[in-house]
Amino acid sequence: KVKTTLNPMGFDIDNVSNYGLDENFISKQLSIKNSYETMGVTPSFSCIPYEIYDIPKEGTQVAFAESNAAIFANSLGGLKTNKESAFSALASAITGKSPYSELRKDDITTPMTIRMKMDNPNELDFGMLGFFAGKVGDTSVNISGVSQPNRRSCKALCGGMGTSGTCAKFQFVDSEDEKSEKVDFGKEEMNEVFDELNTAEKGDIITLGSPQLGLEELSDLSKMLKGKSFEKRCLIFCSRAVQEQARTLDYINEIERAGGEILSDCCTCLTPLIDTNETDAVTTNSIKGAYYLKNSTGVDVNLKPLSKIIEEETKWVK
Repeated sequence: KVKTTLNPMGFDIDNVSNYGLDENFISKQLSIKNSYETMGVTPSFSCIPYEIYDIPKEGTQVAFAESNAAIFANSLGGLKTNKESAFSALASAITGKSPYSELRKDDITTPMTIRMKMDNPNELDFGMLGFFAGKVGDTSVNISGVSQPNRRSCKALCGGMGTSGTCAKFQFVDSEDEKSEKVDFGKEEMNEVFDELNTAEKGDIITLGSPQLGLEELSDLSKMLKGKSFEKRCLIFCSRAVQEQARTLDYINEIERAGGEILSDCCTCLTPLIDTNETDAVTTNSIKGAYYLKNSTGVDVNLKPLSKIIEEETKWVK
């Protein structure tokens, strides 16, 4: 039996009644949920299985349909997967097999090195680097000029890369392969990505968590919000398993005290919780979220790193 988990659904099961969603949509989502559970799938509803479950030993073949998870598995987890579709990943779950192709092979060539030309990049910069790499890379790229960043920035890099193209693996390198093609990612390239996805000067609401936030990120957020409160609505997406841990550790209490709305089982992307009837623009630090909010949901996007969101979108409270 292959351990199989689920991507996010369209709403938080515990709070669905609070959002006035279409009953037909709810019914169809629950039908899909029940079908997967009947097949024995773990109802994790998360795009970050690498932060919830133990990662298999290095070199293990896995099948991830979630693009950021596939890239994280290949690049940082030591695993092997192609960027699968929901159907091909389901087939692998049922059969225990996947086509031995592309990134599943041992003899992978990396014909491109992206040279990072930004000083002190934040998670938004890494998200834009990923979006750029997804466009210009093939299946795998090297990244030089920067050391491996923190977890938030690594997830942003994976999320951005998975959004824009077929590239599904990166590795940080100290020296450049003489045979590889060299491509720079500097201020000009970053501005091009920013201008493509940033379409508003401010947002009506804030969303955090695309990919969903992990325990470490919720801990950081709770510390950043000490003595502060959001000045507008802020939706924060995380897995249920992470939320339960974070609530036990009092991270959620601090975030909710500051006005943050914690949502499990779902994600910024492809959810009716955000729509153009009530929202014109969304502020987020996620390149992946920005892409789907703009192209699927149809709202404008205001991009800011988390530090700037906290600085500009919160106020001190007594």
